Amino acid sequence: MTEFDIRDNIDAFLAANKYEVDEEHAHIELVDEPSDDEFDKLIRVCPGALYKRDETGKRTFDYAGCLECGTCRIACGETIVQRWENPQPSMGVEYRYG
Repeated sequence: MTEFDIRDNIDAFLAANKYEVDEEHAHIELVDEPSDDEFDKLIRVCPGALYKRDETGKRTFDYAGCLECGTCRIACGETIVQRWENPQPSMGVEYRYG
């Protein structure tokens, strides 16, 4: 099984989850100018694949698919994650499996 096969399986499981996104109140905020090293660390460790870099090197982050695991907060602490809190009541992820 290749890395891409594993990612496809993970994406299928993540797609089964239900997300209620609070568009007006992001529960994760990053610092204004995150370092490349810290951002790349989050690309590697985030199980929801929320941190990405496109083919031109542009960084993107979207809290909408957050699994609320806190991996970003643990991996990078205050170096890149300015604010991390649980989503508001009735918002966030609802797991369908596990």
